Amino acid sequence: MAGWRGSRSGGGGGGEVSPTRTVRLGKVQPQAPGHRTVFCNDRDANALAKYKGNSVSTTKYDVFTFLPKGLFEQFRRVANLYFLMISILSCTPVSPVSPITNVLPLTLVLLVSLVKEAWEDWKRFQNDMSINNSTIEVLQDQKWVFIPWKKLQVGDIVKVKQDGFFPADILFLASTNPDGVCYIETANLDGETNLKIRKAFEKLGIT
Repeated sequence: MAGWRGSRSGGGGGGEVSPTRTVRLGKVQPQAPGHRTVFCNDRDANALAKYKGNSVSTTKYDVFTFLPKGLFEQFRRVANLYFLMISILSCTPVSPVSPITNVLPLTLVLLVSLVKEAWEDWKRFQNDMSINNSTIEVLQDQKWVFIPWKKLQVGDIVKVKQDGFFPADILFLASTNPDGVCYIETANLDGETNLKIRKAFEKLGIT
């Protein structure tokens, strides 16, 4: 059963959802902090809780915030802030030098830095799109269908095949192994290449 993965500024993994409500069809009931009810394979019921989506975002900017945030990041550097003050002072009547001698170098440095930031953010966006559009098998209407990772929702039942990747935090329900165990590798999370053993929840009785 799928968990959740909220948006991040940085890498991908399970996001946090504030567990403050119990969901019932048609109404929302309060529940104690630290506890929540998730309906297995029932998207309509889970939709009432408004859980976070499963798409991941590691970009720093968007079309509207690139220029203001980019300039803010550049002027957080002491050197750029220093040359900005010098450029402002060179525009005053008391300055003995032409403003162009200070403004032009600063402008070129900022332009190159912003282009570099835009290129790096574009590469992060492409990587996010590749991850979000990866497909996973989900049980819907009594049959397995492929959907993108970004459309996975809390409570969905997913099938992870051998050597496959997890699209989110998941609860291990069943395995094709007779003993109900699986072996997972978490090298992309913690760098450990040794396989970890996980056993299905026996009380469910799923085979």
